[in-house]
Amino acid sequence: MSLQLPPEARRSWIVERLDPLETAPPDAATLAKWYEVAPKRPTLEIASPTLAAVLLALVERPEGLGVLLTTRPETMRKHAGQIALPGGRSEPGETPADTALREAEEEIGLPPGAVTLAGLSTPCLTGTGFLIIPVVGFAPADIPLQANPDEVADIFETPLEFLLDPANHEEHWRETPSGEQMRFHSMTWENRYIWGATAAILRRFHERLFGVTL
Repeated sequence: MSLQLPPEARRSWIVERLDPLETAPPDAATLAKWYEVAPKRPTLEIASPTLAAVLLALVERPEGLGVLLTTRPETMRKHAGQIALPGGRSEPGETPADTALREAEEEIGLPPGAVTLAGLSTPCLTGTGFLIIPVVGFAPADIPLQANPDEVADIFETPLEFLLDPANHEEHWRETPSGEQMRFHSMTWENRYIWGATAAILRRFHERLFGVTL
């Protein structure tokens, strides 16, 4: 597997498969084509999604790459207890990288200067109308982190190879309030249930790296 290349070669291999940091978000027509959402979502959600970004921080260790993930507090009004990548809504004038680095510093105390940015992975359009841009970057191992208790209950690291292995991806179906059947995927790492937009972003990262549609 190419993830087992020497560190510098591995970095280059990953960067070559990502979009440049300056890439503009996809337009409404592209979103409709990608996700086939036109019949299912209000036009406003396709035409004017709320921009957000997350940091897919790849921690470089001798044994391989890890991914920094967080658990949201059970007290949060939305997405309580869910596993997430550090990130959030973009502020006016911010690039996706600006948002991802700002949110990672606010949520887990990751200094922006410690991250070597690599590029952008495939965006994810959520059912709530957010267009999430995944910003991929490399982070050193064992950097001190501090969870913001208002936004993060726990910070943990999961091996990237585990998250990208389709054998660890579980398929589920759920009925929406409108009666439609919605498919989603999950991964379970040490009793941590990773699903929703986070799982979708990781699956699309696999597609970026290996050119295989899951």
